Amino acid sequence: MRKIKTLLVAAVMGAALLPQAAAARPSLGTVKEIHDGLLAVGLADEIRSRCGSISARMFRAYSYLGELKSRARALGYSEDEIEDYVTSKAEKKKYRAEGEAWLKARGVTLGVEADYCRIGRQEIERGSQIGALLRAW
Repeated sequence: MRKIKTLLVAAVMGAALLPQAAAARPSLGTVKEIHDGLLAVGLADEIRSRCGSISARMFRAYSYLGELKSRARALGYSEDEIEDYVTSKAEKKKYRAEGEAWLKARGVTLGVEADYCRIGRQEIERGSQIGALLRAW
């Protein structure tokens, strides 16, 4: 009888844990399309803020951010999870470091306007996601 009780308790506890395990999702930052999209938005913002002859395509940027948010929701992330992720100081710090590394890898000397303008124009020409968020004058 004791074995049956132990098995029954174990089965009930296991069943109670199943919904939590099924609901467990990876961090939003590990979802490649979300991560890469947010990085592109951050890079475009940095380029337009450092280069006087490049501006943001704000409507396009807000639309793209809306698409990323919709995609995250479709993947099962709640509004609170999304908000916590995009406002996290730790995540912002990671994105800043990754963005700076991306810029440096492309020959940008941080703080040099001409370099930001050059990479911005290259991205616009390439038609990349970063370039799609920018407009050169």
